[in-house]
Amino acid sequence: MSACTESPISDLPSRLLTTRRFPGLSPYEPMWRAMQAFTDARDGETADELWLVEHPPVFTLGQAGKWEHVLMPGEIPVVPVDRGGQVTYHGPGQIVAYPLIDLRRLKLGIRELVCRIEQAIIDTLGVWNVEAVRKQGAPGVYVAGAKIAALGLRVRRGCTFHGLAFNVNMDLEPFHRINPCGYQGLAVTQLADLGGPSSLADVEAELVTQLARQLGLTVQIAPPPMTFEAGATPSVDVSVHA
Repeated sequence: MSACTESPISDLPSRLLTTRRFPGLSPYEPMWRAMQAFTDARDGETADELWLVEHPPVFTLGQAGKWEHVLMPGEIPVVPVDRGGQVTYHGPGQIVAYPLIDLRRLKLGIRELVCRIEQAIIDTLGVWNVEAVRKQGAPGVYVAGAKIAALGLRVRRGCTFHGLAFNVNMDLEPFHRINPCGYQGLAVTQLADLGGPSSLADVEAELVTQLARQLGLTVQIAPPPMTFEAGATPSVDVSVHA
């Protein structure tokens, strides 16, 4: 990956980042299908969105993922998905953020978007005096060699879905059941263990601010566009335009 640009976008007309927080624990697969549906339905005027969720325990295996990195999943389901990257874990106490971004409209390439997401996480951690870095060739954010945030994206029709997972205050044991992101023995950490807050709401608020800053977008808080009733297919509303 080329050197990352850390300065925020500032030379584009102001556009919205419609930000939605899903309450409780959101089942993984319906959320994934909703992201796909949103991306397929959007057009050149659809506002970019940021979905913030917590998932119940689940391992997800990216398109390049190898099952050999799934060691002992036990009772936790493993879901093969269409994002980049290897295997990772999602669970309660982890912020999962899905940026649904029109790259062409923001004049961004995927590598620059990854850099900007990483920088937003680094700057968020800096608010609590946690020094974090990125690693060449290993997307994500690290503190003293341990991974605190993972990234995995998919681009379709010039627009992104999937996103980032940021460890805040969770049970880290399931990471021992996999080779995180395909790296044997990779240490994993979380903000609560580094002197930061245990409240996801506090961290989410700062992360949203930093992501919007990096993307040159203006945050607009909105309700979730769907509910996940048992057996229901999620509906997606893309009628809000930038």
